[in-house]
Amino acid sequence: MEGLRGAFAGQALSCRQLPGRTPTLHLQTSCVATPVKPPSTKLAKRSKVEIVKEKSDFLRHPLMEELVNENSYINEDAVQLMKFHGSYQQDHREKRAFGQGKFYQFMMRTRQPGGVVPNQLYLTMDDLSEQYGNGTLRLTTRQTYQLHGVLKQDLKTVFSSVIKNMGSTLAACGDVNRNVMSSPAPYKNRPEYGYATQYANDIADLLAPQSGAYYDVWLDGEKFFSHQMENPKVTADRAFNGYGTNFENSPEPIYGNLFLPRKFKVAVTVPGDNSVDLFTNDVGVVVIMSPSGELEGFNLLVGGGMGRTHRNENTFARLADALGYVPKEDIFHAMKAIVAVQRDYGRRDDRKQSRLKYLVHEWGIDKFRSVVEQYYGKRLQPFRPLPKWEFKDFLGWEDQGDGKLAYGIFIQNGRLKGDLKKALRRVIERYELPVRLTPNQNLILCDIDESWKADIIHTLSGAGVKDADAIDSLDRYAMACPALPLCGLAIGEAERGLPDINNRIRALMDKLGFGADEHFHIRMTGCPNGCTRPYMAELGFVGDGPNSYQLWLGGTAAQTRLAEPYMERMKVQNLESTLEPILYLFRQQRRPAETLGDFCARVGFEAIRSFSYGFVSESEAASMPQVGLPEDLYKSLQAIADKQGKGLAHVVCEALRQYVK
Repeated sequence: MEGLRGAFAGQALSCRQLPGRTPTLHLQTSCVATPVKPPSTKLAKRSKVEIVKEKSDFLRHPLMEELVNENSYINEDAVQLMKFHGSYQQDHREKRAFGQGKFYQFMMRTRQPGGVVPNQLYLTMDDLSEQYGNGTLRLTTRQTYQLHGVLKQDLKTVFSSVIKNMGSTLAACGDVNRNVMSSPAPYKNRPEYGYATQYANDIADLLAPQSGAYYDVWLDGEKFFSHQMENPKVTADRAFNGYGTNFENSPEPIYGNLFLPRKFKVAVTVPGDNSVDLFTNDVGVVVIMSPSGELEGFNLLVGGGMGRTHRNENTFARLADALGYVPKEDIFHAMKAIVAVQRDYGRRDDRKQSRLKYLVHEWGIDKFRSVVEQYYGKRLQPFRPLPKWEFKDFLGWEDQGDGKLAYGIFIQNGRLKGDLKKALRRVIERYELPVRLTPNQNLILCDIDESWKADIIHTLSGAGVKDADAIDSLDRYAMACPALPLCGLAIGEAERGLPDINNRIRALMDKLGFGADEHFHIRMTGCPNGCTRPYMAELGFVGDGPNSYQLWLGGTAAQTRLAEPYMERMKVQNLESTLEPILYLFRQQRRPAETLGDFCARVGFEAIRSFSYGFVSESEAASMPQVGLPEDLYKSLQAIADKQGKGLAHVVCEALRQYVK
């Protein structure tokens, strides 16, 4: 079993000079997992999914058989394999007919490195959504499309159409490297951004499945060559096996027949630009340029991830740690080394513990680095210093730096539908525009001639598109996953629920005297798996049942600190009574320019909870029985209230409760 050789992987190394590689020093290797007895004496426990992968002939069977039978669905084993091909089987819970069982349909997700969408592919996706989907397109938090509502009998047509029109769905889901993100900045005169896009695509190619099963299933074995050939260095570095990263003579040289223990996520960006939520990825890659503007190499971070399970303390969100720096010629070798460590040492018995973040957490970054270096063949260099991170969304009009313009358009929660979808189609088709999808579920039109600007504004404004400054800032910086009724993991609303939640929060802020431009980052998911990265939000809502959410507070606007759980269960009807004391305290005690997330992290939850316990809103105070007080006592209480940043009724109730106690 190829994928179970990990107990000995990377331990018998010869540090010799190899063609095209820098001479290396001898390493002090760490034999981190050498068993007392040979592995053959007791086979490791494995999850059911591991058995399915092993028996599938590299993701072919029983998927190929299930796709051609007369059922409206595929069986559970095929469901697991279908993910690797870029699709989930779903049950539309609101379309079930009485006595008819589940209403099966499929969600297809594309592979879109860096969110780059050629004009031809955009038009194809738009057509497919109307002909075979539910009439909408979903832009994801990892810069891909999701097409919902595809029926089983239409799958082959839909998949083959994407492949033949400059697209792919390969490895968009499943236990492999998922879509590689990069900053969507459209600048053509800033080479660091060009390198981020280039290497996102190259890393996606490097780690893509190689067996050909994808083309066997969807194109009957005909490999359709894309518009862009793979970088020859990617091909050569994938084949290189000087330090045990590869399975020799395998159709899957990096993955073997078991692939990875779980999903694997990579993002590439430039120093200071955290539009990609860098610290939430299994691997973060940061482009490092020389003072003269030449590409030097890359900083690497490892071990980030969002998924967790409610009330299971062994599962948790985690930020990535700094691993080291590699020169540009070694980036693909370093990526392979990291993947090989996760492949060979990541847990395969418990899928809740199988992500790379748990391996890094268990070992610690120093031990993890030591084992990566065994597969890499030399020491990683020290992590290079970086500037402060900022969140960027690239909305509005921008100069690309090549004489053309780009236009970032807000798409609420990533759902393209109705008049907006039609207007975008007209503009993109008329001017043959390419598109960039953003990590914040938005869309950027690229390569716009100045002479086209007025017509584009006229066409899109007629469909409700607003200038970036005219969008309510709570909506602008918010994200929600699809959740109900399609996602099988959802236990609450998100995409359909967040717009009303934001409206209610804005009304509350208006009541408390906040300015119209006051905002914070809000993220909502229908389950704890964290697809919209709610554990990085300043205010996060994590579905915990019908109309119920965990409340998370304390992330940063720059997405560099984890939020923490403030409340285990908040019913939607209690939104205002829960948030009003928090926002009131924030308005009274914030420091200049302090954000909500930074404020919550500074004062701490104990202080916030203590304040909230005795808080009395204006509406509550107005309905309370009236009590007469001597004027001097009234003035004393008012002075205390002013000093503590509390309402008078709040101070009086606290004093009376203490007296009664």
